[in-house]
Amino acid sequence: MNSLPLHKLEVMITAEEIAKRVGELGREIEEAYPHHDEPLLLVGVLKGAAVFLADLIRAINRPLEYDFVAVSSYGKATQTSGEVRILKDLDASVQGKHVLVVEDILDTGLTLRFSYLIESLKARHAKSVGVCVLLDKPSRRRVQVPVQHSGFTIEDRYVVGYGMDYAEQYRNLGYIAQVEFEKEYPD
Repeated sequence: MNSLPLHKLEVMITAEEIAKRVGELGREIEEAYPHHDEPLLLVGVLKGAAVFLADLIRAINRPLEYDFVAVSSYGKATQTSGEVRILKDLDASVQGKHVLVVEDILDTGLTLRFSYLIESLKARHAKSVGVCVLLDKPSRRRVQVPVQHSGFTIEDRYVVGYGMDYAEQYRNLGYIAQVEFEKEYPD
């Protein structure tokens, strides 16, 4: 493992709490999309939402499809370049379907890739486009993003686990942990 500048990881949300809330989100989504004859497509935003999406689709008791998309506005830098690129597009068509974008975390709402993705799905003639996030950091919000389903509201902390990473590490943790850095945490 790489030598990362971490001090320690502190469990913030346990695996049991995540499982319970994902089950509740599944029922909320079933109620929001009750007509089984209307196609529902869940779109996971790679890489962070992959674990969340895998558990979420098993918690929804109705017909659905799922797919993944990877969108970048950063390149290799830590600051946004302003250029949005689709690294992996959807395999499925969204035309005439209810689309629910599944994301791991929402903080500022300024992420170019997020607004770009929503607008792209609407332009492809989705019947509706909604958003489901596992973690919401409203204290960092600069732009309001309509979120239909939210798992947990958290303070402004750098978190890892359950698909979320620091330098591609810790995605495999079954819980969500707050990272305490030896130095200031990265944006």
